[in-house]
Amino acid sequence: MNSLGAVLHEALQASLGASFTADLIEQGPLILDGLAKTLWLAAGVSLTGLLWGVLVFRASTSSHGALRRLAKAYISFFIGMPLLVLLFLMYYGLPQWGVRVSPFMVAWVGFTLNVGAYNAAYLTTAYSGLSRDELDAAAAQGFSEGEIFQLIVLPQVLRQSVPALTNQVILNLKDSSIVFLIQVTEFFGRMQELAATNFQFLKTYLLAAAVYLVLVSIIVLAARWLERRVALPTGAL
Repeated sequence: MNSLGAVLHEALQASLGASFTADLIEQGPLILDGLAKTLWLAAGVSLTGLLWGVLVFRASTSSHGALRRLAKAYISFFIGMPLLVLLFLMYYGLPQWGVRVSPFMVAWVGFTLNVGAYNAAYLTTAYSGLSRDELDAAAAQGFSEGEIFQLIVLPQVLRQSVPALTNQVILNLKDSSIVFLIQVTEFFGRMQELAATNFQFLKTYLLAAAVYLVLVSIIVLAARWLERRVALPTGAL
């Protein structure tokens, strides 16, 4: 009986393994489409989040007190707001105000608002380490506030913030896995569908984890290359 049970168990495992492989192949095009959507979302919000973060950071350094306070309030609000709550507020709340956009656009805008606040905070931290004497000297030479920001402040804070900004790109990729909750059929959403097909949850999620690990590793390698490219020569400071 024991040997018969072992044989049946092995046969069942083999059957499940074959079923998982067959379902994976069958749903492969949908999974690859979801992966492309994940990469497009992560890359897109990394770019728009950086641009928006620079604008918020610029406002936070403005000589106009009201604008400066508004920018700092924005940063505090969106850093304190959980991303999933923000997405739910937009996804379920906007239609009640008569605003109807696609789930993907909700994800993109929500991520951009959130990521922009974090990027602005990274840039603000770097800005606090700049030499006040350098900025005062530029002002004394007749540079306008906009010129000081564009020519002196922004290049330096971007260079110093590369590790934090590239780490945010990694977070954007990983956080994209939650958008299936607002009906965006990205990679993790497709893997959820695969798991629901054959109930091989362990295999499915291990495969998903492996894919995310490979993608994150690529970003880490690219980030290290970028950090070496922008690093100041020894003794430059």
